[in-house]
Amino acid sequence: MNKIVRLYKRNIYGVIGTLGFHVVLVGLFLIAEMDLKREMTEEVIIIEFPFEELLPEEEPVETDQEYTSEQMTSQPSSRTNMPSSSGPVEGRRSTRESFFDESYQQEIENARNLVKDVNNQLSKEIPDLSKIRMPEEVTEGMNPDSISNIIYTSDSNIEYQLENRYHLRLPIPIYLAKGGGTVIVDISVNRQGKVVSATPRRNPSVNDEQVYLYALAAAERTSFNPDQSAPNPQKGTIRYTFIPQ
Repeated sequence: MNKIVRLYKRNIYGVIGTLGFHVVLVGLFLIAEMDLKREMTEEVIIIEFPFEELLPEEEPVETDQEYTSEQMTSQPSSRTNMPSSSGPVEGRRSTRESFFDESYQQEIENARNLVKDVNNQLSKEIPDLSKIRMPEEVTEGMNPDSISNIIYTSDSNIEYQLENRYHLRLPIPIYLAKGGGTVIVDISVNRQGKVVSATPRRNPSVNDEQVYLYALAAAERTSFNPDQSAPNPQKGTIRYTFIPQ
């Protein structure tokens, strides 16, 4: 231990000098680093552009459409009596406005006619089918072989198609409607001979809606002979030809 103490006392100045040198060296490094960071933050980036690129591009000047005031006043005009250019523009505008006015008025008129037609259709009295009375052809007690599936009535007729079945009661509605035309009704008949469903087919030539109502009412009231061996239900059709009244 004494040896170490003596060695320390002998070299104390050298140790202190070495430590001082390192302290000074570290301080210089720190100062240099701080200056470098300050220079990097304060440095301004300058980008140079050619002066020619900063100038805006000049648009070409149409010299043939430009006139000076002296040229306009010095050259005599040979069309002093001609109307100004605003005349044709105003004419086209007025023509276009009149066209749209006429189209608008036509649309209004069409809308009024449509409303009138709808009101006329709604104002028509729909007859109560249960209260409609119509003549019937009854075949009860007749020989089935003598019963025809076509009933002729003057210029009109009623014809049905139902295999191996004949009618017992066949209402005749063809004189009821004011409009004329032919309507086919699809029917379903049970084994007791009753029509369980009836659907009139639409016919473009029939304009009177009551024709379909009368055909439907007549088909639903039609009855056929009972047949326990028939399909249940059995499909068929009845065709009604209405005479215009």
